[in-house]
Amino acid sequence: MKPHNLFFIVFCVFSLWACQSKKENQLNLTQNYKFKNDTLLQFLKNEDTLEQVFNIELAKSNFQKETGLMHRKEMQENQGMLFLYEAEAPRPSFYMKNTYIALDLIYFDKSFKIVDFNLDTTPLSESLISSTVPSQYVLEVNSGVVKKLGLKLGDKALLK
Repeated sequence: MKPHNLFFIVFCVFSLWACQSKKENQLNLTQNYKFKNDTLLQFLKNEDTLEQVFNIELAKSNFQKETGLMHRKEMQENQGMLFLYEAEAPRPSFYMKNTYIALDLIYFDKSFKIVDFNLDTTPLSESLISSTVPSQYVLEVNSGVVKKLGLKLGDKALLK
């Protein structure tokens, strides 16, 4: 076999392998994500615990925080994702890239008191969603939950 024929065969095999790897990565990005029930959360209004209990998936690692609810097509009304940070600080860098669900973002201080909101976000938008109010935790729930529950600044959340 001539050297250039061998090179051509190796090139073709490598190209097919590379295309297959890329295809597998694309499939992983659009997979159906299973919601993890890491903890439960309830809201407190005027020291009264609201009836609705939320199943919460925690975003602790940098990868989990960067990915958030991306690529998910739906979320039940009693579910949410809680982003955990080590310290209170402004949160200028949320966005809806690859997120198909309109969300309400609820910002909490270190004692889980609500300090800010960003409501009814636009799915798939790459515009930054920010809060200049220092917060340590951010909860993403379906759009409309804040209004439905009548949540206000100063209300609190309780993890169970």
